[in-house]
Amino acid sequence: MDSLRDKIIPVTTILAALVVVWYGFAVLLNAPFQRDLDRRAGETPGFTEFLGKTLSQPKPTLPAPHQVAQNFFENTFMRKISSNRSLVYHGWVTLSSTLLGFAFGTALGILIAVGIVHVTALDRSLMPWIIVSQTIPIIALAPMVILLLGPFNTPAIVTKALISTYLSFFPVAVGMVKGLRSPEIMHLDLMHTYNASASQTFWKLRVPASVPFLFTSMKVAIAASLVGAIVAELPTGAVAGIGAKLLIGAYHSQSIDIWAALIAGSVVALILVGMVGFAGRQVEKSMGGRPA
Repeated sequence: MDSLRDKIIPVTTILAALVVVWYGFAVLLNAPFQRDLDRRAGETPGFTEFLGKTLSQPKPTLPAPHQVAQNFFENTFMRKISSNRSLVYHGWVTLSSTLLGFAFGTALGILIAVGIVHVTALDRSLMPWIIVSQTIPIIALAPMVILLLGPFNTPAIVTKALISTYLSFFPVAVGMVKGLRSPEIMHLDLMHTYNASASQTFWKLRVPASVPFLFTSMKVAIAASLVGAIVAELPTGAVAGIGAKLLIGAYHSQSIDIWAALIAGSVVALILVGMVGFAGRQVEKSMGGRPA
């Protein structure tokens, strides 16, 4: 109980502070436009009335938290899932490409890590290029991928998944390399003493030792995969998805819709990271690991 309280109180305090700061900046940024509206209408509202107006504009520069919360609630729970305005619908479209890209990225990262650990030439030649690959801005890479895959009539979900793969394979590869190399020399010598083959050493020692590193890196990878899927929806001309929702909101200056879509993306990320963390704990528990 004390442990739960120690976790909830700091998070709640920081969240409350962020909401207060958010309201402050909403008033500050929306005030100039509201003054201009009042001047044109010949009105001189009092402080309280003026404050209320800055926090209730239909297209504010920075929407207030209650405006975003209301929009998020309406578009999540009050609309049909099949509706183009439903955040659940847009979230599912993005989630599908996120999960596919995450699966591709995890598989690719593990394969690269195994190769780097077992082949010295790959360690010296491939790892530097993997690191360099992450310096390329994803927003610049996405149109190139779309252009290259266009002549092959590649499904949109695969195109977005490949862009997600580009972001998600790196943390898995780095984490798995560290995990596969984590066994101590004493344990490796013991396997050698037992005349264990390279395959037996890999499956019975290196793989179990790498599991905590794998799931830790997968938390980063699945969040990166979501970012890749959202970014991929911007240049593909997608009409559905969180990225498409952000783009449409920007075209029509619907700042409240934009922020609600951002919150939806954050919720999806929290759920995905939580699911990976839960899966990691279950796997470690099944392997005889002790809870932290």
